[in-house]
Amino acid sequence: MLTRLAPENEAELTDLLERCHAAARDNSVPGKDSLPEGFSGTIGHFPVYFPEEIAHAGGLLPVNILGGGNKLELKHADARMGSFVCSICRSTTELGLNGTLQDLTGFVTHPICDAAKHLAGIWSRNLPEQLAQILYLPQNVNSRGATRYIAAEYQRLRADLERKVGHVISDEALRRSIRIYNENRRLLRELYAIRRDEPWKVSCAESYLLMRAGTRMPREEHNAILDQAIDLIRHRSLPAQDKPRVVFLGGFCEQPPLEMLETIDDACFVVDDDLLVGLRWFTQDVPESGDPVWALAESFVERSAASPVQHDERKTKEGYLMEMMRSSKADAAILTAAKFCEPGLDEQLAWSKHLDQAGIQYLVLEFEEKMTSFEQMAMQVETFAESLLFALA
Repeated sequence: MLTRLAPENEAELTDLLERCHAAARDNSVPGKDSLPEGFSGTIGHFPVYFPEEIAHAGGLLPVNILGGGNKLELKHADARMGSFVCSICRSTTELGLNGTLQDLTGFVTHPICDAAKHLAGIWSRNLPEQLAQILYLPQNVNSRGATRYIAAEYQRLRADLERKVGHVISDEALRRSIRIYNENRRLLRELYAIRRDEPWKVSCAESYLLMRAGTRMPREEHNAILDQAIDLIRHRSLPAQDKPRVVFLGGFCEQPPLEMLETIDDACFVVDDDLLVGLRWFTQDVPESGDPVWALAESFVERSAASPVQHDERKTKEGYLMEMMRSSKADAAILTAAKFCEPGLDEQLAWSKHLDQAGIQYLVLEFEEKMTSFEQMAMQVETFAESLLFALA
């Protein structure tokens, strides 16, 4: 539900959100004739962390590949992989094979799980004209050579992209891209601060749409949208509603349907989440001087958020969850996982056990992008919210 603004300002915010929603519904990527000015191609990647600055500096538009949603029929992918593989890998394969992603210059996947890792091989065999790569990032960033290894891997990616675009990606171009992305991360932190401090002003679904728009457009354009939207949101005026404050966890890779987020919004204030966490991976600005590749690599180790697909002894699963709840003043947690997602289900088990020991209430939900019915989930969330309000009264 939208909160009140002056009519002309509310209409402006509604138009922005509709624009973002339209971008979220579009699975295609722009062809060469419709690319934004200054870009010569597109590079696709999953919504976990990817050093988009390197592609951006080379004139390749980074595009997060977020699956096919609940309207895509899987005709080709099911012939190439089992039904036990997570939905985002199967629908991404379908989009590649049915021609929707034929205009990508390349697709870079990550060894975040067996399915994602092996997708690069499927991609290279079926779409040989595209660059198909695995970006090997260290699972254990506490090892002594982690930063040096990451920098070498980024340089390898940089060289591959240079060969694809036919020109050098200069350090100065990289520093410019880092400045643009630092501004984007600053704006996203500001948006999430409003979610924490005044959650009645912007819902989880609205925030998600504003953030997701950045997966389909240049960061320069996304920065302008966020700046405008944040100003409009700050001027919304509505008394706080009587809803429990919860954190939402489990959307780090495959994204939950928008209807699921709206269902939770109806009963709860979602004051923090891990949706599209790759866009907010760095918790501080990346240094804009010196060697830009080293700055990105060092930031991955020293200035990054926790994630189910990275092992860091300094960021335990339980510590990450409790810090999120503490900083957002959450009353409870909603723990989700995509169907067949082994990293997500592993995290969910650890979080559930810890919350049981700590005596903190939580709700466990499962999702997949092809979900179309949310009535039963709505009943679960409403019952959970009512029990929280009763306990807090």
